[in-house]
Amino acid sequence: MPVGFYLHPASPLHDTGWGHPEHQGRLRALSSTVGKDLLTLHGHVLQRDPQDATEEDLLRVHTPSLLAMVREACRIAEARQGHVPLDADTVVSPATWIAALGSAGAAVTAALDVAAGELSAAFVATRPPGHHATSTQAMGFCLFNNVAVAARRLQTEGLAERVLIVDWDVHHGNGTQEIFWEDPTVFYLSLHQSHHYPGTGAASEVGAGEGAGATLNVPLQIGTPREEYRRAFDRALDEALERFAPDFVLVSAGFDVLAGDPLGGQLLEPRDLHRMMRRIVDDAAAGCGGKVVTVLEGGYVPERIGAGAVAVIRALAGLDAPSL
Repeated sequence: MPVGFYLHPASPLHDTGWGHPEHQGRLRALSSTVGKDLLTLHGHVLQRDPQDATEEDLLRVHTPSLLAMVREACRIAEARQGHVPLDADTVVSPATWIAALGSAGAAVTAALDVAAGELSAAFVATRPPGHHATSTQAMGFCLFNNVAVAARRLQTEGLAERVLIVDWDVHHGNGTQEIFWEDPTVFYLSLHQSHHYPGTGAASEVGAGEGAGATLNVPLQIGTPREEYRRAFDRALDEALERFAPDFVLVSAGFDVLAGDPLGGQLLEPRDLHRMMRRIVDDAAAGCGGKVVTVLEGGYVPERIGAGAVAVIRALAGLDAPSL
């Protein structure tokens, strides 16, 4: 079976302004780079059309007040035909509402298609990203938490009971952690840069209540050598799998972990992400038929996003890493 590639047509319309790090050129570069790799990907990767998320999907994860706030800000942006800031970092535009529904819906559609056995795995190019969005707050460029929405839809449909979320974005996914903080059915593993935005993700943060032990944070120093980072990833994944046997795996793939990212500070190269993704497919998802859906989070050098995406997609498809 092929790997699915999902990009909702509304996602590139989310307009933060070209001076914003999370600008429209990110998806253009990703799509262009993936397109240039079609000679290798042909027959292995299939582009699929996603559906929009429903409000019911969003409300399994977020409060009605958050949806109302985002919708009203988008309405004001449309009336002004301009940008409306939600905070110092997070901006909406007239097309943001449909882009946010489309991105969350793309993650849901990919998860359902993989769970149904129509695809071996999937990559979802989402904009806006999602892992900083908490149940009650949009922040850090994120409006709705795409991986959390997908996880809850899988559980609601009875397609997965135990979901592992692996997050390698250079920033800690505080929103994903908060949403599943007391939930033993979703294991959250995050490797991220220590003392970086948003300031959460200490190793002592392990979940609470019935979810105690279902959160594993691995904060790493700025400029961690590549080999040391990969060793930390391997140890963390092994520890997660000792504690938790998933029947579906979701990956928050932040390409700001690659060397040279202006909002990062790590040194990884695309081939490192290829290796990490193969470990996820071969080991983390070994007990669930390789059911993996990877969702785009950060990454703010457009050409590096494209190179990282190609490496991850090739890994999902069982192809060799690109020579990058």
